[in-house]
Amino acid sequence: MSKTSPKSPSTLPRYYRRWKWQVLLSFSGFYLFLYLSRFNFWPLEPLIKEDLNLTYVEIGLINALLLWGFGIGDLIHGRLAEAYGLRLWVLLGACLSVLFNWITSFGTSSWTLAIPWGINGFVNAACWSPAISMISQWWPRSERGMALGLVGTAAGGSMLIMWWLTGWIGIEFGWRAGFRFPPLIIIPLVLIFYFLSRDRPTDLGLPEYSELDEVSAKPEELPEEKLKGFGPYRELLTNPEFLLASHVKGLENVVRYGLTTWVPLYYFEAGGYSIESTVLLTTLLPIGYLIAPLIAGLVSDRYLGSARIPLVITSCIVSSIVLIAIALVPPDSVYTGATLLLVGGLSMGLSPLKTLAVDMAGRRMAGTASGILDAHGYAYAGLQAMVFSIILDMTQSRWPLVFLTMAGTRLISILMIARVKA
Repeated sequence: MSKTSPKSPSTLPRYYRRWKWQVLLSFSGFYLFLYLSRFNFWPLEPLIKEDLNLTYVEIGLINALLLWGFGIGDLIHGRLAEAYGLRLWVLLGACLSVLFNWITSFGTSSWTLAIPWGINGFVNAACWSPAISMISQWWPRSERGMALGLVGTAAGGSMLIMWWLTGWIGIEFGWRAGFRFPPLIIIPLVLIFYFLSRDRPTDLGLPEYSELDEVSAKPEELPEEKLKGFGPYRELLTNPEFLLASHVKGLENVVRYGLTTWVPLYYFEAGGYSIESTVLLTTLLPIGYLIAPLIAGLVSDRYLGSARIPLVITSCIVSSIVLIAIALVPPDSVYTGATLLLVGGLSMGLSPLKTLAVDMAGRRMAGTASGILDAHGYAYAGLQAMVFSIILDMTQSRWPLVFLTMAGTRLISILMIARVKA
């Protein structure tokens, strides 16, 4: 067997194992701070809304353009990076995102905020799908739940760091500073990631793993000609089960980003909290996002035979109960609210849909699959920003309706994901 021939994961050399951990940990370390350049609008919302006298619809528009920009970027970047270089794409996306954060900081109206913020979503997406593809080149399905669970934990930690740091800077120095200075942290971190990682084992003359799991082995048997150009898009977009999982991701993001978009304003306005108390209370949501993904990945790999769907269903059930409770419990009940946000974050973090998508697509289409999945996710996420903003403006802040609608999407998701066999 040649040096670069596929091998069983258990027989790969120690040098390979060192590098797969190096790729995973260097990206996770970088991603731990990436939300300082992506979602920093959310904890600043109350300050921006008050300073610029924006309506709920205008707030929704700004959020929607970010999320739709990210979705379009995901759809494109994953495939381009597979062709032109995974880690290079991540580097370019991070640097451009910092630039557009600075441009956004000079906005004086909804549109001068929304346009650069939407472009920021597009370029920031280059940091996700290419990296998921890179990790998938090094980690087989039997270990992938843990690997991508660690990435999910980094994302939850990133949300938490962003919430605290951006919120504090916004309170102390004004909301514009929240776009200008925290994102600068990611420049040295993405450079470290770039030099410590490699796209594929073959870049170092190392063998690739042989996929032993039937679910991921099947797509890897596709002939090379079907994976050229737009081939991966054709393969995945004609797979009804993959499309069904993608729509479930969309509905999941209605809740994930619906909560992070509207919860700060809900507790600030309906609960009557100060901006400081609002930031402190709502950090419990990203704490939940931080804890759950790694646990879910380990459980699915070690106890469920790499099955992901049982955890998706568990996530749907628990989060729907939490959302109904948020709708019914008065927002000034601080301890109950804190508990609900923590459990809500935990339940949403349990869903390993990103891992399921890569499992179904195999490593050679991992970037494209992650991009398609996230494109659905952010299309739905942007839609919720607009729909819920209209509900809030037209119904004089009917907050319970927003949260009950989110709960309904989780129940629909159970019926949909139960039809996916993977």
